[in-house]
Amino acid sequence: MGKRITSYTTLTPTATADTTNLVDSTYPIAYQGANATQRWNIVEIYLGGQAGASTPSIMLLSFDSQVGTGSLTSDAAQTDTVSDGSAGTLTNALKVFNKAATNKPQRDVARHLANLSFNAFGGVVRLNWPLDQQFVGVGNAASFGEMSLSAFTGGTTGLQGTHIIYEPF
Repeated sequence: MGKRITSYTTLTPTATADTTNLVDSTYPIAYQGANATQRWNIVEIYLGGQAGASTPSIMLLSFDSQVGTGSLTSDAAQTDTVSDGSAGTLTNALKVFNKAATNKPQRDVARHLANLSFNAFGGVVRLNWPLDQQFVGVGNAASFGEMSLSAFTGGTTGLQGTHIIYEPF
């Protein structure tokens, strides 16, 4: 299938508590399976600080307890593309979005996968995992069928750029 890269050029996320609706275009990325059995894994996450002053940002990769429904779309600053131009096309493409029409995603209080806290004033976070330790999403329902990267309350969110490399199967 080939790896894919989702990128968000620049965004100041909105800090949101667990089990609270994420606000459209204020979280970098959410992934949801195209059907009940689709699997994908997260290979790498990168956050680069672009803020003009010290802004300790608490960013969480988590499974969602409420999945997005409706017209799941991305705003203009988010891109999603193959990392290898010769990769085959997926019949049922993973849903990659940061805007949801009806129900909004909600980060699960009990299923945080990675805490990516950093100072968005020039700070950098880059995580990549060995093949046997990558986070895997399954399906398109709560609580393992959707993952999101979003800001958590308690910090001061700052301007940042993001990319995630993932592999759908």
